[in-house]
Amino acid sequence: MDYASPLDRRLDRRIPLGCSASIRASNGEEIEAECIELSVSGMTLHVPYVPGEGEVIEVVIASPNDRIPRPPLVTHLRVTRCHALPDGRYEIGGATVRVVG
Repeated sequence: MDYASPLDRRLDRRIPLGCSASIRASNGEEIEAECIELSVSGMTLHVPYVPGEGEVIEVVIASPNDRIPRPPLVTHLRVTRCHALPDGRYEIGGATVRVVG
């Protein structure tokens, strides 16, 4: 039985990653990031960038396993939330709009 509150439940399982990523903001700026978790419908990133609500950013996620070379995952992400972190970065959550490659 699932005892999580309705606010804690998510439709898709989230997979913790903690791997390097980068984002391309709508103004074209490329910024280093860290992909904290990933799901079919979205992801959570830590990044030193404050996006606009609803902004669509391109996210490139490196393969978490260096032993088997794989191309990066490239997606377009619509920002749904952004919270300040104690280290000066921001936690961005969003919904996947499109998987590019």
